[in-house]
Amino acid sequence: MIPDLTKTAFLFPGQGSQFVGMGKDLAAAFRPAQQVFEEADEILGFPLSRLMWDGPESELNDTVNTQPALYVHSMAALRVLESHFGSEPDPRPVCAAGHSLGELSALTAARALSFADGLRLVRRRGELMKRAGEQAPGGMAAILGLDISTLESICAQASRDGEIVQVANDNCPGQTVISGSRIALERAVEAARAAGARRALPLAVSIAAHSVLMAVVQTEFETAVRAVPLAGPLFPVISNVTARPMTAVLDIQADLSAQLTARVRWTESVQTMRGLEVDTFVEIGSGSVLTGLLKRIDSEAKGLFLGAPADFAQLS
Repeated sequence: MIPDLTKTAFLFPGQGSQFVGMGKDLAAAFRPAQQVFEEADEILGFPLSRLMWDGPESELNDTVNTQPALYVHSMAALRVLESHFGSEPDPRPVCAAGHSLGELSALTAARALSFADGLRLVRRRGELMKRAGEQAPGGMAAILGLDISTLESICAQASRDGEIVQVANDNCPGQTVISGSRIALERAVEAARAAGARRALPLAVSIAAHSVLMAVVQTEFETAVRAVPLAGPLFPVISNVTARPMTAVLDIQADLSAQLTARVRWTESVQTMRGLEVDTFVEIGSGSVLTGLLKRIDSEAKGLFLGAPADFAQLS
């Protein structure tokens, strides 16, 4: 059944949730979703939908394509969800949040960004992050089984002048991603293993997202953010950077500008939403990664995900 929005938060996934075929069945089943893919192809000037649906996977996994693909799938699923509310044009949950690039999806859902402006900004974000990876090569690693304070200490000890590693994603208790220069990252991974991490695994990425290595494109991204028309959101969006609700344009601009180099405080973000009396979290877009993290953060929270026709059948 359709969730009670007075107790619901919308969640939007980030990079890592993409897959070849994403959104294809949704577009075939729902005209509002199909329209989103058509709009996206026209705005970008190339058939992103074809890449999302047919691949190749290597091209879809290029961050310049991955980021807009995830954004578009989320917006297509959101349009379908909104159509379930009938005459209510702008369904308003208690709040929304998105993991990393998913925050731009959340801001669009809250009408702080238009779909077209959000898509262009997401595409630009992907382009700049890819270039940062070329100019300042680095990497990321997933660490399981250590708390944040222990990892912060490990990263501080593994860092040197010009060789920095830091906590990038606090996904849930015991699941963290660290990011930075490869040499510092290797030291931190070895130290994490020595400290008793259940797993310390370098990820197959060529960029050091949410680390100081992204600073090489910071000025250009800030320019892109300032060029985008923003409005006050219809409902609060929880900041990745502060884990606090954003309700003003200046807060949104500051958050987006800081996001490239700052930690994604996802555990704290979910806790903030629970403090706003949210008991149901609806993940909108590709996969169910955030729904899985939710149970590890708060076992009493309810979660569902909406990205394919079968998912929407449960709302009937």
